[in-house]
Amino acid sequence: MYAIITDTSANLPSKMLREKHIGVLPFSYYVDDEEMQCLDTEHFDGHAYYQSIREGKEVTTSQIPPSRYEETFVPYLQAEKDIIFVSMSSGISGSCNSARLAAQELLERFPKRKIEVVDTLGASLGEGIVALAAAERRDQGLSFEENVSSLRAMSTRMCQVFTVDDLMHLRRMGRLSGITARVGSVLNIKPILKGNEEGKIVAFSAARGRKRSIEALARIYNKFVQLPEIQTVGIAHADCPDDAAYLESLLRLENPPKEILTVMYEPVTGAHVGPETLALFFLADDSVRGANLLSDIVDRLPMKNIRSAVEKLPFPGRKKE
Repeated sequence: MYAIITDTSANLPSKMLREKHIGVLPFSYYVDDEEMQCLDTEHFDGHAYYQSIREGKEVTTSQIPPSRYEETFVPYLQAEKDIIFVSMSSGISGSCNSARLAAQELLERFPKRKIEVVDTLGASLGEGIVALAAAERRDQGLSFEENVSSLRAMSTRMCQVFTVDDLMHLRRMGRLSGITARVGSVLNIKPILKGNEEGKIVAFSAARGRKRSIEALARIYNKFVQLPEIQTVGIAHADCPDDAAYLESLLRLENPPKEILTVMYEPVTGAHVGPETLALFFLADDSVRGANLLSDIVDRLPMKNIRSAVEKLPFPGRKKE
């Protein structure tokens, strides 16, 4: 049987990684020039971490070098296991290319083995849900080649939309592409972003106020989701659990998924998006990354018969909007 490996940006709980037999290697982040890693999400104090960023603490990150991939992969290859590595998007990190370089080097040393790097075009649960599917399909008996093919197709169908408190962190970290409009905190405008066809982050719309930005994510879900009853939908938040719970309640109103997996952003991806980020990940059709998710969807798309139900849901916002 072949191995499934991912990195910590997949944002999967440590317990789940163990249960699903998914290997993981860490990204590093730096606080006051001290290198840190987060392999144990169960003991990650997300509130303290994001509060320190709110108070001005600067966090930097680095990509994973080829040597670290080699160190992780070699024991599997020595045990005569082939490897599917489920990677963070090549559109936002050079780590995916580092994994490919390491794979090329190792295949020369282990010519009887196979290594495939799957570029998920995503991060957080946009990557993690693909890794979960890889493990599930392996355990169901899918061949190495069949699994790789299915995961690449799945990655093109993964819709990743999120709202941030402001764009400062994404701009500072160089992870934002295609800005076409300025959004300002003075008017309480909340940007809406997505992962595009190249796996890059682009801002495509905005909503007035936090509550409307969360409802916009639900509108996009209802417009584009495919077969929700058989899929795991992901929600990731950067220390705003009440907002995540509100989004989850919206998703269950009209097109409830089989399962919703909600996680706190781990430190590396969280440093890029910043506190109060709320992200949604689900499978749509293979055109969704290029879909024209513009303001007519965010601002005017009717939620069918949801509106009256939405008004009855408690929204735990920090202020009335």
